[in-house]
Amino acid sequence: MKKSVLLPVRSVLFLLIFIVGAAVVSKQVSEISSWWSIAATAVNILTVALLLVCAKRRGQTYFEMVNLRRGTPKKELIIMVVISLAVASGGMNLAGLICYGKMPYYPGAIVEPIPLWLAVINMLLLPVTTALAEDGLYLGYGVNGIKNDKAAVIVPAFFYTLQHCFIPLVPEARFIIYRFISFLPLTVIFCIYYRRKRNPLPVMIAHTLLDLATASIILVTSADPSIYEKWMSAV
Repeated sequence: MKKSVLLPVRSVLFLLIFIVGAAVVSKQVSEISSWWSIAATAVNILTVALLLVCAKRRGQTYFEMVNLRRGTPKKELIIMVVISLAVASGGMNLAGLICYGKMPYYPGAIVEPIPLWLAVINMLLLPVTTALAEDGLYLGYGVNGIKNDKAAVIVPAFFYTLQHCFIPLVPEARFIIYRFISFLPLTVIFCIYYRRKRNPLPVMIAHTLLDLATASIILVTSADPSIYEKWMSAV
């Protein structure tokens, strides 16, 4: 289990970024929640750097550590992507129903407008860096680093889910529970699939598509904040 020591690092980093950041700009944590995607991209880059160092110490490349390879059958790839998208949507809807009594429920904090130029940059960086960082950490480093079959799924999936409770950091128990329930089914599926197949490519592609959709919505609301206002009035 010592090999999984890095798994909590992203949760800790997100907590520090929002708490320290709020203190620096003299605002409440919830007031800077709209910057979560920028924080995520920054933490993604740092995570990838840590994984590169970890892989080098093991005498591997990043791609060897995560076992990223070509040759995944197209049928398997498509099926995994479809399942991932369905589970992601189902998890969010289930969480919304349990925590807020609404289905579908999409919290406004996730798609708040940010400066347009940052939204454009983040559109390009967030999806790819998230897949490399999160799937590299929780699958390549986490699942591969734990020998027990059950623990190899449960432990990485727990921390994989936990980090989402803090991006954005909204200091409200219901929101944190909502985020945990939203992502737990998907992270369990990711970890089970990777444990069996040892191939992160289908997961990474599905993950990239999910974050591309989120980054696209942020870009739209940033380009026209009135869309966000209409969204909030309808929620």
